Amino acid sequence: MKAKCAVSIVCVSKLYFRHGAMNSGKSTALLQAAHNYEERDQHVLLAKPAVDTKGNATIVSRLGVTRQIDFLVTPEQNFRELFAEHRAAFKAKTGNDIACLLIDESQFLTRDQVDQALQIAVLDGVPVLAYGIRTDFLTNGFPGSIRLLEIAHSLEELKTICRCGRKAMFNGRKVDGKFVFDGEQVAIDGVDVSYESLCPVCYFNELGIK
Repeated sequence: MKAKCAVSIVCVSKLYFRHGAMNSGKSTALLQAAHNYEERDQHVLLAKPAVDTKGNATIVSRLGVTRQIDFLVTPEQNFRELFAEHRAAFKAKTGNDIACLLIDESQFLTRDQVDQALQIAVLDGVPVLAYGIRTDFLTNGFPGSIRLLEIAHSLEELKTICRCGRKAMFNGRKVDGKFVFDGEQVAIDGVDVSYESLCPVCYFNELGIK
């Protein structure tokens, strides 16, 4: 008589990538997710890459809602180790554990840091919700976004519309109110630089392709 193999099913925390074009409500969705955890007495940590200087250590929603993040991540830092430090500090201070890690502007993470975010989920048992855009103003993928698309357990698109009413997919960059198609990949929106989400038709029209 053959022995039967006992199979145990273990629930593994997941890495989620929720992406969308500019102005699709990603930061608003992140803050809503944090609120949903906290109203059930679950505790979260909020992080974002230090490359994103908009709001500095604050998540800024287009609806006017803001929230201080718990820590910034520089490109040189090990994301998993940094999270472990803040998780341990929170547990020591409150006696409670962290139920979820939420990341804003996750496209600015390095590929290694995305791998470390996956390790936080599957090895440390903490779900990770990463919010960000897929591509830059030239429709090229950000390194962090490319890696998230490769390894995240779950992908969800947050949709928005173009000025023409079609679904927006791309992120047009404006300097002094005019669309530009050259420059560095990273230019944080502010006084001199702004962005507009565009459908492919309007994007190509601005590029001079009709």
